[in-house]
Amino acid sequence: MCVDGPAGSGKSTFAAALVAHLTDGGTGAAVLHLDDLYAGWSGLDGDLAPRLSAQVLEPLRRGRSGRYQRYDWPGERFADWVDVPVLPVLVVEGCGAGREDVAVDATLLVWVEAPADLRLDRGLERDGAAMRPQWERWMRDEQSHFARERTAERADIRLDAYGRMVG
Repeated sequence: MCVDGPAGSGKSTFAAALVAHLTDGGTGAAVLHLDDLYAGWSGLDGDLAPRLSAQVLEPLRRGRSGRYQRYDWPGERFADWVDVPVLPVLVVEGCGAGREDVAVDATLLVWVEAPADLRLDRGLERDGAAMRPQWERWMRDEQSHFARERTAERADIRLDAYGRMVG
């Protein structure tokens, strides 16, 4: 399953609630946050999809655990390795999770959206006001990415910033 949408829209919150619900119901589930896989602020495109596929998705397709190298944002480098167990449900969450070459294996694509000003406020609250230039660049990059990938149009379910269905 993929949970995609612009930064600050509520994807992580939705993914965490979904995994908690599945786990409480007895279904093994985990979230893979793409924030751990981006190569920094310019990592939305580039080698994200090939690394995700090679390190996580391909092994899982073969019934083996995946393993990816986590990006250390303050250190601006890839750091420790994180194992991804074989479970009934893996939720890939983050901007770009629903890109066509990743979502091809997804059973469900969820799009979460929110107004740009709310998303920027949420991001700056989390990361600090000094990160405004990075956030503004990321928001431009993701706008181009989503237009090219047509992610929102391909989504099976669309939610707003508060988890409500969008028509």
